[in-house]
Amino acid sequence: MTLVNLVLVILIVALAAYAVLGGADFGGGFWDLTAGGAQRGARMRGLVHRSIGPVWEANHVWLIVVLVTTWTCFPRAFGPIMETLYVPLFLAAVGIIFRGAAYALRGEAATISEARELGALFALSSVLVPFFFGCAVGALASGHVPANGDPGAAFTSWTGTTAVWIGALSVVTSAYVSSVFLAADSVRVGAPDLTRAFRTRALGAATLAGAMAIGGLFVIRSDSRALYDGLTSGIGLVAVIVSAVVGALTLWLLWTSRFELARYTSGMAVGVMIAGLAGALRPDFLPGQLTLRDAAAGHATLLATLIVLVIALLVIVPSVALLFRLALQGRLSDQFEPIIRPDDGSGG
Repeated sequence: MTLVNLVLVILIVALAAYAVLGGADFGGGFWDLTAGGAQRGARMRGLVHRSIGPVWEANHVWLIVVLVTTWTCFPRAFGPIMETLYVPLFLAAVGIIFRGAAYALRGEAATISEARELGALFALSSVLVPFFFGCAVGALASGHVPANGDPGAAFTSWTGTTAVWIGALSVVTSAYVSSVFLAADSVRVGAPDLTRAFRTRALGAATLAGAMAIGGLFVIRSDSRALYDGLTSGIGLVAVIVSAVVGALTLWLLWTSRFELARYTSGMAVGVMIAGLAGALRPDFLPGQLTLRDAAAGHATLLATLIVLVIALLVIVPSVALLFRLALQGRLSDQFEPIIRPDDGSGG
């Protein structure tokens, strides 16, 4: 395996990790947004807060790995991507900042109005961030990023059918993975009412995500034939089949309330989907514009970066694994309690 392929594998793994772990984090905000009125949604918001509290900042380490790997090892692709897709990427970055600030500050609100605004900002940002990231990925995958970049396509590049569909799918898969994780966490805290609620949500989100993924092939066929061909042959087709099988297994695990196993299979289904998308694009980085080899940096840069990445991952992976193990054991979380979002008294 060449250095380019080794670096690409690390890039795909980091992107999949962010899609699963970061997606579950953003999905928690989606369920916060849709929990209901102040009284009715209090217990659900309390569980969301307890579950994401210890890990929400750590998940972004994978985004950093993706960015650093791309601009260092594939600089000829990184430049055009940033020049063309700066609007959705900027909006996603702003959403991450607003979401983090709202999450950190909403417990310190001085007035009822501030508490409501911060809670809404956290929840809304949690939906918009995966949407904009998904649109950026969709624009790249459907060949709307030229090799020389196109700052003039600030909006048209990422508002095509495929890009918007992948953006919407990103929101749904985030909600899907999050609901599976939260169902498992609700069992751990002894909240059977929330277990039932998140089991229902997980089943619905899993079904919707599967339907969108399969139906999306027909969307892609009419909008981006090259991407469709990649997803229906070779590595791309294998990934589509594996993702569908693992998704069906997850549905069965959810139906039989085996949430801990479903936690892993739901993440695997999303991760395989990411790998399949990358496989469908090979041998290109920018479809129809720039191959992986042409986008890559020189041998010395690739080798040095690969060594640094391996060393970094030897630190990151065990650290993140320990963090999640402690979080799952409840040793880093606050005591579960409902979060009542102040309102005008009409919610509930």
